[in-house]
Amino acid sequence: MAATAEVCDANPQLISSGELRALQPCFQIYGRRQVFSGPVVTLKVFEDNVLVREFLEEKGNGRVLVVDGGGSMRCAILGGNPVQQAQNNGWAGIVVNGCIRDVDEINGCDIGVRALASHPMKANKKGFGEKHVPITIAGTRICDGEWLYADTDGILVSGVELSL
Repeated sequence: MAATAEVCDANPQLISSGELRALQPCFQIYGRRQVFSGPVVTLKVFEDNVLVREFLEEKGNGRVLVVDGGGSMRCAILGGNPVQQAQNNGWAGIVVNGCIRDVDEINGCDIGVRALASHPMKANKKGFGEKHVPITIAGTRICDGEWLYADTDGILVSGVELSL
């Protein structure tokens, strides 16, 4: 995959049209895979991780789960076990607008994980949330089926798959 910086430099027209967007730089880098990309699956939850776990139990097929957790800093909505499962099920990465926990375990997994921070408390288990809906995180609207590209410089979202 080409570096996100190179992609931005090579596609000024996609940036000006809004087809290519960069997320604001608010995410910490976790997991062993610092560079990852794939088609996006969106999920909106708040301090509840039942749907997060359900998605990651499915086959990932190289997709990226993007979770709008409302930016909550009061609990973790992703932990080590679901990340392990995501790795085993072929997910390319997980981006969380919220917190994670079990950081050492997650950092041992061959998957890309981005989150705002870590938090020791666990989430609720009521199963509330919305799947495959447009979400807005880090100043950027993201729709199910768009493409996400992440590396150490940041995260890009594109309406179409880029030939990198």
